[in-house]
Amino acid sequence: MNYILFDGDVRNALLPFTYTRPVADIRVGILTIREKWERFLGITTTTITEEYLEEKYPMVEMEVNVLLNSSFLPTKPLVEMVKNLEPNQAIFKGEDVIAFYTTDSQEEVDFSEYDQIEFDDDLIQIKNTWDIFSLNAEAIRADFDLITEGRKSQPIPETVNCINRDDIFIEEGAEITFATLNASKGPIYIGKNALVMEGCMIRGAFAMGESSVLKMGAKIYGATTLGPYCKVGGEINNSVLFEHSNKGHDGYLGNSVLGEWCNIGADTNNSNLKNNYAEVRLWNYETGRFAKTGLQFCGLMMGDHSKCGINTMFNTGTVIGVSANIFGSGFPRNFVPSFSWGGASGFTEYKTNKVFEVAEVVMKRRGIAFDDKEKRILDHIFEETKKYRNY
Repeated sequence: MNYILFDGDVRNALLPFTYTRPVADIRVGILTIREKWERFLGITTTTITEEYLEEKYPMVEMEVNVLLNSSFLPTKPLVEMVKNLEPNQAIFKGEDVIAFYTTDSQEEVDFSEYDQIEFDDDLIQIKNTWDIFSLNAEAIRADFDLITEGRKSQPIPETVNCINRDDIFIEEGAEITFATLNASKGPIYIGKNALVMEGCMIRGAFAMGESSVLKMGAKIYGATTLGPYCKVGGEINNSVLFEHSNKGHDGYLGNSVLGEWCNIGADTNNSNLKNNYAEVRLWNYETGRFAKTGLQFCGLMMGDHSKCGINTMFNTGTVIGVSANIFGSGFPRNFVPSFSWGGASGFTEYKTNKVFEVAEVVMKRRGIAFDDKEKRILDHIFEETKKYRNY
């Protein structure tokens, strides 16, 4: 069977992260949503997404296909139901379609003509940007059980203080020295070739991707995820960093999500709680204004390739777009459009030629080419987001 992940209605609610990737490639828990589905299904998947992303994330369509809603995280019962789908059958959760069996000849799908199967068990659905961190503890637990089932952890080094070692899993090549691992509140997963330096204090749930680094004395509260090839120091609480992003120095990051290729300057801090303890509002790309989140704790949402200078201060509920460069004293605005350059004293447009120069240098340091495909994606986002840059 051919499985295709589609973005669905939540795509715009997950901006700025879905400017540069399909919904399926959002990381929550240990794995991306795509990686979860592929592990369960035992097969690679492709994607239906925005046209400008198709070159990087192509779709492969065959005579018969099962389409999967990327916003839903897979479970064993759900995957079993998906694998047993027959022609003109669809799985629903309430009014949301989770999966359906279709053919390449169907240009439009009329679900009223489908045999609709209701999925009754609980599922995690990522519908908003803040779901990425607020549902991260559940997602880490699910991924931990999936990844470690039937496997044995590498030994916990003698110099490491640990609580509840049965919920600690260390992959091959990981190095941990004189650290504290407390898995009493959730599992701790240390990825392949990761490095946990001396004096780090980690409280689960926590996930650390391949070759990521925790610098000396880092304080990590659950539920936090560091994607592969991240470098982190200071204090982090209930946050998710996608691949290749850095917060290498002291400073606080809480209830936040950073995309790929982000960099947080030394002593940068974000607020995750308003002084009056009121509900946090976040910028909504669909409505063009701030909207309620239902959360009391909500910090920073930062899109791919964005960076901030030393001692930057972010207000509660700040949204930063793609390829923004923020610096200077004072609090920048709560919504910084993509391709913005500046800070509290004002912003100018960050031209793509300069953006490309930085991206090429940053990615080359990690042995990755910033190619024409990436340039075309950023060019499209630059044009699409011009309407927000009314400084």
